[in-house]
Amino acid sequence: MLVGRLGKAPVIKHFSNENAIAEATLATDDSYRDKNGNKVEITDWHNIKFPFRRQAEIVEKYVKKGTLLLIEGKIKTRSYDDQAGQKRYITEIVVDSFQILTPRSSDTSHAASVHDQAGYSAPNQDFSVPGAEDDGLPF
Repeated sequence: MLVGRLGKAPVIKHFSNENAIAEATLATDDSYRDKNGNKVEITDWHNIKFPFRRQAEIVEKYVKKGTLLLIEGKIKTRSYDDQAGQKRYITEIVVDSFQILTPRSSDTSHAASVHDQAGYSAPNQDFSVPGAEDDGLPF
């Protein structure tokens, strides 16, 4: 389970069999006080994948750079060969369910909840998170 903001607009991939996926990066932040009492902030970046068509449709419609998300999923590592023939590895979070935590505003975005197991989607839920606008991230 992670809570963070998207670092850039999600990439939606549509396939010929009417399936779609969405991919994005999620920034999570943490902070602590060092031995001198100074606040130290850490930002970690996570590759995330929304593997179901319904998830991708909701992401395409409501999620953009800076959107605050709560995601639940599994960590997966896969390998591929790059153009030079070297084996590369990528670790990503494959999303089972997610909630859009960005408060409703006057634009077209609003909060939604999705729980998708091979196509099942729960109804949308509206809610907001107090103070979500000022999390210290630069976007």
